[in-house]
Amino acid sequence: MQEARKCWGCGLVAILREGCGKDFFMLTRTDIETNMFPAAGSPPVRWRISEGLVAYGQAVEEMEREVAAIAAGEADELVWLLEHPPLYTAGTSADVADLIEPDRFPVFATGRGGEYTYHGPGQRVVYVMLDLKRRRQDVRAYVAALEDVIIRTLDKMNVRGERREDRVGVWVRRPEKPLLPDGGMAEDKIAALGIRLRKWVSFHGLSINVDPDLSHFSGIVPCGISAYGVTSLVDLGLPVMIGDVDVLLREAFEEVFGPAVPETGAGG
Repeated sequence: MQEARKCWGCGLVAILREGCGKDFFMLTRTDIETNMFPAAGSPPVRWRISEGLVAYGQAVEEMEREVAAIAAGEADELVWLLEHPPLYTAGTSADVADLIEPDRFPVFATGRGGEYTYHGPGQRVVYVMLDLKRRRQDVRAYVAALEDVIIRTLDKMNVRGERREDRVGVWVRRPEKPLLPDGGMAEDKIAALGIRLRKWVSFHGLSINVDPDLSHFSGIVPCGISAYGVTSLVDLGLPVMIGDVDVLLREAFEEVFGPAVPETGAGG
């Protein structure tokens, strides 16, 4: 397959062909079956939790190594949970006009599709490195499955997360906020996702806002979408820590993707 990219929660609803930026199919994710269990006899997914802040460049280098090893059959699949220091990333469709404060935080060009996004402390980033040849070679189903993991995680905290067919990510309704200009209910993004596939092995993944500094998102137009806001679990009034969310994330992941075991020597 051609290497495919998906944005970190931006308004694009198509996988992008390598280098051309043209849609080749549209995603309709709500009714997709999201069971992505591996073939019988497959080893469990390694579950890694890194303490402290991991530099973005270091994380990308590690992902590249892991993806190559997984594709070569030399390593088991991996889910890696971490936090980054404050930074912005620019996808392949990023419009420089959406970088409002270019000197605020470091800006990294990234191989994923999409536009600008923010990562920083208090946001749980989950890099998901799975071999879809062992599961389902269906990119739409994979994107829907990642969203399902987020929605299930939120549901375990009595937060209703929802998909939107015209924009990727997971959203929460905010009835206490003023209505939108079109009269619709306000809603905020609580989680984003963005993937890349190489030889049917995924990398990059998803992020959930637990308790980041939401003002840091103001330095960009997140994923090119200015009509909606950004929220977090703590902003919604939940007194949770990232470690609490990690436990629920693993439960939700296993419901959708199958068994995961803590990596030897890893935290968590």
